[in-house]
Amino acid sequence: MASRIGVYICHCGTNIDGVVDCHAVAERASCLPGVTVTRDYSYMCSDPGQALVRKDIEELGLDRVVVAACSPRMHEPTFRAALSSAGLNPYLLEMANIREQCSWVHEDSVAATDKACSLISGAVAKVSLHRELAGREFPVTQAVLVIGGGIAGIQAALKLADSGKKVYLVERSPSIGGHMAQLDKTFPTLDCSACILTPKMVEAARASDIEILTTSEVEELTGFVGNFTAKVRTAARRVDLSKCTACGDCVEACVMAGRVPDEFDAGLSKRSAIYMPFPQAVPLAAAVDPASCLMVTRGKCKSPCLEVCGAGAIDLEMADGVREIEVGAVVVATGFDLFDAAAMMQFGYGRYPEVVDGLQFERMLSASGPTGGKLLLPDGTEPSSIAFLHCIGSRDENANEYCSRVCCMYSMKQAYLAREKTGAQVSEFYIDITAFGKGYQEFYRRVRDEGVFFVRGKCADVVRLGGSLKVIAEDTLLGRAVELPVDMVVLATGLVPSGGSAELARVLGIPVGADGFFSEAHPKLRPAESVRDGIYLAGCCQGPKDIPDTVAQAGAAASEAIALLDRGKVLVEAGICRVDVEQCRGCGLCVLACPYAALVLEDGVAVVNEALCKGCGSCAVACLGGAASTEIYDDEQIVANIEGLLR
Repeated sequence: MASRIGVYICHCGTNIDGVVDCHAVAERASCLPGVTVTRDYSYMCSDPGQALVRKDIEELGLDRVVVAACSPRMHEPTFRAALSSAGLNPYLLEMANIREQCSWVHEDSVAATDKACSLISGAVAKVSLHRELAGREFPVTQAVLVIGGGIAGIQAALKLADSGKKVYLVERSPSIGGHMAQLDKTFPTLDCSACILTPKMVEAARASDIEILTTSEVEELTGFVGNFTAKVRTAARRVDLSKCTACGDCVEACVMAGRVPDEFDAGLSKRSAIYMPFPQAVPLAAAVDPASCLMVTRGKCKSPCLEVCGAGAIDLEMADGVREIEVGAVVVATGFDLFDAAAMMQFGYGRYPEVVDGLQFERMLSASGPTGGKLLLPDGTEPSSIAFLHCIGSRDENANEYCSRVCCMYSMKQAYLAREKTGAQVSEFYIDITAFGKGYQEFYRRVRDEGVFFVRGKCADVVRLGGSLKVIAEDTLLGRAVELPVDMVVLATGLVPSGGSAELARVLGIPVGADGFFSEAHPKLRPAESVRDGIYLAGCCQGPKDIPDTVAQAGAAASEAIALLDRGKVLVEAGICRVDVEQCRGCGLCVLACPYAALVLEDGVAVVNEALCKGCGSCAVACLGGAASTEIYDDEQIVANIEGLLR
């Protein structure tokens, strides 16, 4: 029986209609074989637009639908739902992308209109061969994996636990807390960072539904939305958390005491090979640095730490552990690293001890830092003049072109505190001030009005002349060169993706953008979702953010995961691979080609795991005998699509 196809062309306001003559397209589409009705409408995705489709299905007996509009990624689920509500199988739909693939990339209206007609012709030819399909339902595992124990990961974990979900909080360092634990004050309110963060860290440790796995990383993630299996490797801490009392005796007894750079203090102080991460650490227990411990690296040490540990908590022979965790969703909250200022040698970082980066200066400001909150030069005196240089590693064609968003604000905060502590003359060298958040512009004015000098112009060089540092820059407002002698230079280094992000992206099967941060599913409509169903993004892993935006996105990611788990089941795509066992030769090429590990060989025949298959078609391309194909894009449909395009 001949198909009865309805074709619907969306104007998308002027996004499509501004280039493509939608009325002409509708008229020409009405002459295509099998087409019963054609309509064009301003916004097909709107309720009235969908109502047109439903009405025609019911009144005209349509058995196939083509929607010519935007990308199927945007509204294919919308129109599938419209078909279902009218009693038509949702897989009897085909979308022709005449926005991203036509109107947005062409200026010639006549040519763009012709191309739109060709795309619709191909879609009509293909949809006539569509079959009724049915999705499969699978139960959802009631647990969530949160990767990263900074403020984003902690916030997401707490929100999930509040809803009664089991949470595995995985952090690769010995303590949760992330970079926020290293800060002194937070802008623009100047409230104590630790006072905000520590209660949340303690709350996460006490929550019965949160299991914290420190010194741990995710090595593998298999499965699909609602049913993931994560392989987590926990590096040997060499200290039994159940026994350690955090007395610190082992730290003082260690023969490497005061010889290992302390990463928490950004290298400004030294620690032991066995150490407490920081005073408010969670878990509050010692950890052994295997790269510095003589017993681990050389097998030789007097091991005084073992002798003084009355609790018997130290086990230098402890091995790594690996466990598999079943979860329904994953929240990625891996945070950021600071740009390495040594990569820009002109600013003197690493050459002049008076030049520090933003995090080092932050640790100096902190009462728990290496200087007890005092700003001191290498000779032990207070600086009388300080220069803050903005955009180090950000907004720079030779480093990162994106704005790191927080650098201006944290630099102004530090300038304000520096004046408060020392009374020094403070200057800020900037390109533009980024003060985008609530109260940020007011804070900028406050800092400026209270005596911090702002010079609009990026620094070109920091040199030592006559025994003192000089900042060489151009004041673009005054149109003249500036040479400012200072005692200290602070580099407002930008944010970059955390180390290992690219490898984690490979493990999780999600992409990163050109800037190296994880890519969201849609920059406006789905900022907390990755392109892989069931994996959500929180905080700076998706791009530079301040603390309020990080916390907000963490809550959004947690809400998405809660919604998924509360549904209790997931509907898996129906357009999967199928294998003709009569034609399968058991060569295994499809198994090797499948990016989702959805195919295995059993008794010399390829077998599809329907839960894992995404219908990508890689197997069909690899199959030499034509045994593998997909339910929606089989060879017959693809050939029909091509012939329709050329009609």
